[in-house]
Amino acid sequence: MAMLGGKRDEPANVTRLKAQEFHTVLAREARFSGKLTFEGVVRIDGKFDGEVFTDDLLVIGSGAEVKANLNVGSAEISGTVEGEIRASTSVELKAPARVKGTIITPALVVERGVTFDGHCQMSTVAGSEKASARPASVPPPVPDKSGT
Repeated sequence: MAMLGGKRDEPANVTRLKAQEFHTVLAREARFSGKLTFEGVVRIDGKFDGEVFTDDLLVIGSGAEVKANLNVGSAEISGTVEGEIRASTSVELKAPARVKGTIITPALVVERGVTFDGHCQMSTVAGSEKASARPASVPPPVPDKSGT
């Protein structure tokens, strides 16, 4: 799926979406810094620094370099990402992805060939702070009825 012509350099399974299904594409040669808020599917193949906010899908291609905090519905990552990834649905790390940072999501898929250096918390994004701050509930001890 070459976005700007040329040879396809990603494995066939990187994403099942066709080019026309992406609402926006940040091309391989593009660089962008700032806050990105969107609806629909966005693909990043270039360099991006900043923050991303969406309830939808973010696809990061194998040539992409992203230094950002991502707050998304779901993410498919094949490129390089440094930062915090919060996904309310799922995160898929696909070879040759390189991720450094924290991932908070209820569902995580990691393919062979992916490099992940960081922390992962398998929980819903909305309750992640509350869940980690609350101590686990421990039931009271059961009294010994043996009479000893």
